[in-house]
Amino acid sequence: MLQLKKLVKTYRTGDQALKMIDLEVPDGQVLALIGPSGAGKSTMIRCINRLVEPSSGEVWLDETELTRLGAGALRRARRKMGMIFQEYALVERLTVMENVLSGRLGYVGFWRSLARRYPQKDVDEAFRLLDRVGLLHMADKRADELSGGQRQRIGICRALIQDPKLLLVDEPTASLDPKTSRQIMRLICELCAERGLAAIINIHDVALAQMFVSRVVGLRFGEIVFDGGPTELSPDKLTEIYGEEDWEATIETVEDETEEAAPVAAVAP
Repeated sequence: MLQLKKLVKTYRTGDQALKMIDLEVPDGQVLALIGPSGAGKSTMIRCINRLVEPSSGEVWLDETELTRLGAGALRRARRKMGMIFQEYALVERLTVMENVLSGRLGYVGFWRSLARRYPQKDVDEAFRLLDRVGLLHMADKRADELSGGQRQRIGICRALIQDPKLLLVDEPTASLDPKTSRQIMRLICELCAERGLAAIINIHDVALAQMFVSRVVGLRFGEIVFDGGPTELSPDKLTEIYGEEDWEATIETVEDETEEAAPVAAVAP
């Protein structure tokens, strides 16, 4: 289980990105984090794995308080937190296989990875993951030859080969077309269900969040203003999160599209 306790992030400018955040995410739950730009969504995700240092508060992953770990212990703890980035963060000149295997850096070390000396079990797992996301035939392609959707799938494989307990997903569909966005969201949710993984997905697209996840958390000005199921996102709630807009049209569109979207079974915590 992931637990955030009174998490605060204040920048040197005095801007408070997060204000006393309390949140629990059970094993196996996929949570969508929504809110306007500047609400603190990306900051929250990065405070969890300490790519951004919290100003105060606690972050717990199971029995480990991440906010108290020194550099070496933090590196080991990050093995259990897979990160999927908006801009993919692939090494363009490396092959698909090499990019996926880079997710094992926390286990094999820099020099072995530089020499491409990965254990055979890691190579076998990389092939299995590529097959699962439909890209086995591209294992030897360079990353710069891939489309946006293909790159995101490689990013997902790289995160999963860490054997994480938690996925932190930052705007996975921001650069993708609508069809590919649905495919990526469906894939993430299916993989989490298959592996019993918890996930926090920072996403701007409210419709996608409503279609694919069982829990939505809304941030505004660094505070949680909504925490509930996707069907509870009424026009009033969306106005509270984002401000005035014709939310009825958005909700109607989601209801129409959900009929076509295959629901992803949730894993009980």
